[in-house]
Amino acid sequence: MVRRAASLELAVLGLLQEAPMHGYELRKRVNAIFGWSRVLSYGSLYPCLKALLRARLVVEEAPVEPVSRRARIVYSLTAEGKERFADLMSASGPAAWDDDSFDVHFAFFARTDPQTRVRILEGRRSRLEERMEGVRTAAARTAQRVDAYTLELQRHGLESVQREVRWLTELIDTERAGGQPAPGPVKPVNDIPNTENTENTTDHKNTES
Repeated sequence: MVRRAASLELAVLGLLQEAPMHGYELRKRVNAIFGWSRVLSYGSLYPCLKALLRARLVVEEAPVEPVSRRARIVYSLTAEGKERFADLMSASGPAAWDDDSFDVHFAFFARTDPQTRVRILEGRRSRLEERMEGVRTAAARTAQRVDAYTLELQRHGLESVQREVRWLTELIDTERAGGQPAPGPVKPVNDIPNTENTENTTDHKNTES
C-alpha cells in the first residue's frame, strides 16, 4: 500500500511537471500511466493531492472558468515539488523497479540520465529472472500433482515474464548504444476478435440450416 502511494505521488508530480492540471485531467492521465489493470479512483487521487499540498509540493491555482460552469481547481508544481520529482527520478534502487512503481518510473524515463535508466532496467530484469526461475522450479515440482488448467496458467505466466525480460534486454542494449526505443504500433481494441458475436453468428447459421 505504501509503495502504491509512492508511485501515485511520483505520477502526479511528473504530470504536473509538464503542465498545471485539474483533478479530472490528472486522473485520466494517471490512469493512462497505470494501465487498465489499476484504475485510479478519486478516493485515491484527492488524498494524495492534499498530502502534496500540505507538504507544499503543489499549490492550488485560481480556476479560470466561465461563471456559468462549475469551477475546477487547478494544481501546479512548486519549486519544492520540482526538486522532489527530480530526487525521486534519480533514485535507482529496488523501489524503482518493483511491480508497483516500475511503470511510473519508465513513463518519465526521458527526465532521467542514461546511467540511471540502465540501472533501473537491469534491476527490473534481474528481479524478473529470479521470478522466472522460481516459476520454473515450482512448475517442475508440481507438474504431476496439478491439472491441465493450472499447468496452462503457469505456462502463460512464464511466457509473460520471458517476453518482458526480452523487452528489457532490448531496451538496455539500446540505452547502452546511445539510442532511444522506437515505439511500435499499438493494436487497436477493435482489432481484437469478438468471440461472442462469432458464436452468436454461428448459432444463427446453425438454426437457419
